[in-house]
Amino acid sequence: MSRYQLLSDAQWLLIENLLPSRTGKRGRPFRDARQVIEGIVYRYRCGIAWRDVPKVFGPWQTMWTWHRRMSADGSWDRVLGRLLAAADGAGAIDWAISVDSTIARAHQHATNITRHTGGWVELHESAGRAA
Repeated sequence: MSRYQLLSDAQWLLIENLLPSRTGKRGRPFRDARQVIEGIVYRYRCGIAWRDVPKVFGPWQTMWTWHRRMSADGSWDRVLGRLLAAADGAGAIDWAISVDSTIARAHQHATNITRHTGGWVELHESAGRAA
């Protein structure tokens, strides 16, 4: 396995039918789906910008477009569901949950909400009440 092949053959077989495929329409040649998906996985694994993905995976614009379209139509959710189901069936997932109860409070001036506080008008109105 090369350092650029990130999915095993078993993982690829699980998700292959959930990915875009050739439609038979004329136009630009269809990219190899495995190459593009592994490029997207590589990008997230390394935490790099789209432009910095190695040329082995093809043009970064293609990977970005596939990722954007698959995010919009819910394909990534289906891929995750299929892989989680397979891993859970194999007993490879420990479903222990840890809950953090930390509370982070922000000061009232930390918000970006504008609100009427009265200001100098409020001071003039209180003069009548004080008397």
